[in-house]
Parts: sequence; C-alpha cells; structure tokens
Amino acid sequence: MERLYIRLKKKITLARHDEVLVKHIAYIHSAETKIKRDIEQLSLHTLTEKDGQYVVIDSFMLLAMLQKKFPQLESEIIGPTETIIEIQSKKVRPNILFILFIWVVLFIGTTMTIMNFHYDVSMPEVHQKLYFIFTGERVEQPLWIQVPYSIGLGAGMILFLNHWFKKRLNEEPSPLEIELFKYEQNIEQYVRHYENELNNNDSP
Repeated sequence: MERLYIRLKKKITLARHDEVLVKHIAYIHSAETKIKRDIEQLSLHTLTEKDGQYVVIDSFMLLAMLQKKFPQLESEIIGPTETIIEIQSKKVRPNILFILFIWVVLFIGTTMTIMNFHYDVSMPEVHQKLYFIFTGERVEQPLWIQVPYSIGLGAGMILFLNHWFKKRLNEEPSPLEIELFKYEQNIEQYVRHYENELNNNDSP
C-alpha cells in the first residue's frame, strides 16, 4: 500500500471567493509524483461571505476525502492537525491625519506618564541630593546628572524594545514581540476551538 505523508500548515491567508486546494493548506510527500500532483489539486472548500474572517480545516476532513478518492493510499498526518485560513479583507489606505492624531495622543500620554512618575518619586530632589553628595554644593539644576540620566532613559528604552526604528539590534525578541506572539497564539487557539465545525457538532 502506498504511503502518503501530510504536514498541515498552521495558518495561511487567502482572498474571499478563493478555492481552497490541498496544496494551499498542506505539504504533501509521496513517492509517486503524479499522485502527489493530483492530491495537491483537490478542492476542499470555496470561501464565501458566510465564512466570516476565519475558516479552520481539520485533518480529519482531509483524511476522509483522501480515503474516499484514493483508497489505495495510507495517509499519515505529521505535525499540526488543523489549518487556520484567514480571509484577507480589502486593503484600505491609511489615513495620514488619523495616524498623526494617534501619534500625538500616544506622545502626550507617554510624556505625561514619565512626568508623573518623576513627580511621584521626587526625581529633581533626588538629583539635587546626589549633586550635593558628590560636590558639597546645592544647585537647582544639576545638569551633569540630569543630562546623562535623560540620555540613559532613552537608550534604555531602545535596548529594552530591541529596535531602532525598523532595525533590530540583535536576534533576541523584545518583550513586546513576545507578548504579541502570545496574543496571536491565544487567538489561534480560540479560532481552532470555535471555528472548527467538528468541535461545534453536537451530534454523537
């Protein structure tokens, strides 16, 4: 009996009304090139308006189809057992005024946060006391402490986020990227559970 190895892709993106073929959602390995090509061209689903934003293809559906059309094959699933299809919506050009508004709001909010933090911990008084400890003099603005502190604050944020504009400082992911990765994983887990028709089928 011919053996077929299948590895489903975790997530793909297709446009509305596209036909979902096996080659879109899975990697196929078979000793017979013709059988591999035939399987890759099999249609699993056509994306319609009823599908919403996500569609989940379960490996059980694929195995059932292969068993029906190619009964001589022994199929084995390797890796993920479900593929999430994200239906791509129409791209909308970003509104420059809206982007500038968001940027200004974030800038003001960040500035207020930093200022309130420094006010709560009495940072100016701390700098003045440090200046007095090192020099024995009292001044209102110890610039040789405040300027390096301000530079270090910005440099620390760059190192923490591991980005300088679009340039990554090293291959280590930043805390923000890790949180975004966890968030995407949670979304995918939710979609796999609630968008999978087999999970929503209450019949025995």
